Amino acid sequence: MPRVPEPDQTENGPAYEGRLLDRPEEEVVDQGASFDIRTLFSRRGVLGLVAAGVGTVALTACGVGSASSSTSSSSGSSVTEIPDETAGPYPGDGSNGPDILEQSGIIRSDIRSNIDGSSTVDGAPLTFTLKVTDMANDNAPFEGAAVYAWHCDSQGRYSMYSEGVEDATWLRGVQIADENGEVTFTSIFPGCYAGRWTHIHFEVYPDVDSITDAENAIATSQLALPEDACTAVFALEAYSGSAENLASISLADDNVFGDDGGVNQLATISGDAGSGYVASLGVPVDTTTEPTGGAAPGGQGGGTPPEGGTPPEGGAPPDGAPTQQ
Repeated sequence: MPRVPEPDQTENGPAYEGRLLDRPEEEVVDQGASFDIRTLFSRRGVLGLVAAGVGTVALTACGVGSASSSTSSSSGSSVTEIPDETAGPYPGDGSNGPDILEQSGIIRSDIRSNIDGSSTVDGAPLTFTLKVTDMANDNAPFEGAAVYAWHCDSQGRYSMYSEGVEDATWLRGVQIADENGEVTFTSIFPGCYAGRWTHIHFEVYPDVDSITDAENAIATSQLALPEDACTAVFALEAYSGSAENLASISLADDNVFGDDGGVNQLATISGDAGSGYVASLGVPVDTTTEPTGGAAPGGQGGGTPPEGGTPPEGGAPPDGAPTQQ
């Protein structure tokens, strides 16, 4: 009879091959398809889990490799839940310092300026749409869901946190999903700071009344932008330093998208750097599973904005320099 692998006990909880268990109360072989796939493709985990009896279902289950996820079938096709990710150190949702979700005017589609309409940021135009679907309801459009989106500016700064823009509220906003489950934001293309692939953060809430407490989020994830669009945009003067930072990172190396190369988080995009881009991403959400993302991490340093700077320590608010989140 194959030996069932035993987890290692770490200060953060039980782990196997260095990966925290998605379901700490269950055995290693009962962690679910996402955990199995990530472990099976690690250098040391392949033989261990195969010998323990992990079936081929886990190997073929939609190819996801981020934090816990689930799959369902809709109209005969497989649907993968949007991977849960960290909200990063600069969410502005009250979980790590300032809370923009309590402010009047946060429900808006154009997020290029501060909430009061002042101080519009510069950058290549970007309109992005997130289509939220309810996996527990045959992947139907999640009408009424509230989506909070935020990202850095062309120089890698986050409003409300980075040095010199602590009082700014640009590039943050909430939209309510329409009958198609869609929310659309008018923004700019984010810059690329050292250590992270170009991305947009977002949280999904069941309804607009839930946004005042970050713990109500039913999904927290990040959208990755395609390399060809990034390359074109980062040739613009406003994005000084981003091209060099992009050249030093890949989706496979990124500490968020690297588990599966961002296969379920890479936006579809059209347009050009001059007239702007239109991006879209499907966001299936499984309300029957416990969210594992969110929460501002501690001790996550290492990233700097395009123009340099010193990263903060221990997840503290930045002195003008984002960490790798």
